[in-house]
Amino acid sequence: MKITIVGLGYIGLPTAAILASKGNNVVGLDIDKKVVETVNSGNIHIVEPGLESITREVVENGYLRATTIAESSDVFIIAVPTPFKGNFKPDISYIYSSIESISPIIKKGDIIILESTSPVGTTEKILEKLKSNRPDLYFPEYESKSSSYDVSIAYCPERILPGKALEELEKNSRVIGGISRTCAENAVKVYKLFVKGDCILTNSRTAELCKLVENSYRDVNIAFANELSIISDKLDINVWDLIELANHHPRVDILQPGPGVGGHCISVDPWFIVDSVPNEAKLIRTARQVNDSKPSHVLRQVDDAINKLGKNISDTSITCLGLSFKADIDDLRESPALEIVKSLCQLGFNRLNIVEPNISILPNSVDSNMCSLVSLKFGIKDADIIVVLVDHSEFKLIDESLLVKKHLVDTRGVFHRCGVQI
Repeated sequence: MKITIVGLGYIGLPTAAILASKGNNVVGLDIDKKVVETVNSGNIHIVEPGLESITREVVENGYLRATTIAESSDVFIIAVPTPFKGNFKPDISYIYSSIESISPIIKKGDIIILESTSPVGTTEKILEKLKSNRPDLYFPEYESKSSSYDVSIAYCPERILPGKALEELEKNSRVIGGISRTCAENAVKVYKLFVKGDCILTNSRTAELCKLVENSYRDVNIAFANELSIISDKLDINVWDLIELANHHPRVDILQPGPGVGGHCISVDPWFIVDSVPNEAKLIRTARQVNDSKPSHVLRQVDDAINKLGKNISDTSITCLGLSFKADIDDLRESPALEIVKSLCQLGFNRLNIVEPNISILPNSVDSNMCSLVSLKFGIKDADIIVVLVDHSEFKLIDESLLVKKHLVDTRGVFHRCGVQI
C-alpha cells in the first residue's frame, strides 16, 4: 500500500514515520522545499522525542521520502494546518489547496482521509470539490448505504500530545468518520496498519465535531482554573495551595492554571464551534475569552513586581522562563508565553532575557533588538524579576535558593512553595 501524507508538520511527519516503520511505502508531500530536503536527508525540522532516529532509519531503508509534487498513491492522508482568520473565522484554505493538488492523480480504489482539525461539514465540502474536479470518477453520497463508488472519503482527527507523538499515534483510539459506512471501514484498514487502540466508526460530521468537543472540554476546564487564579490573586490567596486542597475532595479534579492556552488545538478548535453555532456556544465562547485574557493578567502581575522593586523600568532586568506553548517542546503556535514576551518588549526594560532550551534562535515575531535568548544560569543571575511562563523540566531543577531576593511571577506554580512569588 502506497500512502501519501499531505503536510509534514507536527502531525504529518510523525504519522509518515510511523507508517513507514511498519514497512509501508510512504511519501511525504509538502510545499516547503526546506522541509522536503530536511526529511530526505534523514533529519527533522521539529522537536519530538524519538522522531529523528526513526525518520533517519525509514529514509535510509527507502520506506519514506518527501516531495513537493503530488504523485499517484493508494491512500492520501491530509494533515495540513487549519488556523483561523480575523474575527476567529476558520481558515480551511490549506485543505482546499491539498485537494486541488491531488485531484488530478486520484484513481479508482483510492482512499482520502482528512486529519486536519476542521469545522463540521468540511469533509463534505472536499467531497463536492472532488466531484467537481473529477467528474469521471464516481464518489459516495453522505451516509449512503451503497458501496458502489470509486473513491472512499473519511475524516479521522489526530489525538496526540506533542512530546509523546510516536507513543500516542500507536496506542490511542481513533474516531473514524466516513462519508459512508463503507468509507469508514476502508479507512480503518489504513489505521490498523499502525494503531493498537480501538478504531471507532461514525459519520464524518460526528467525527469532526468530536475533535472540536474534546478540545473545547479541555479549554473549559482550563478556563475554570485560570479564573480561579485571577480570583485568588484578588483575594490574596495562593491558588496552588487552594487547588491542591480542593482536589482532596473525592469528586473534584481541578486542573492547573497557566499564562493562557496555546497550541493549535485547544486555543483554536473551540472557535470553530462558536463560528458554526454562535448563539448556542455560550459557555465555550466564555471559556475562550477567559483563557485569551490571561496574558493580560500576567502583565499586570509583572507591573506589580516592578512597583514592588522600586526601580525605574529602564534600570530593571527581567528574565522570562519559557516561550513554547507547553513544557519540553519547541512548538510556539498560539503560545501565550510568546504573546506575553512580545508585550514586555514594548515596556523599555534595561534587559529582557528569554530562556527557552528547546529553540536556538528567537522567532521573527520577537524583536531581537529588545530581548536576548540566554542560558538558564545567566538568566536567573541577571534578573531582578523572573517570570515563569512554561514549566520545562530544566526549570523544575532550579535551586530555589537562587531565587531569594528575586521578584518572581510564577504562572505555572513551579516554585509556589518557595515563598517569594507575588
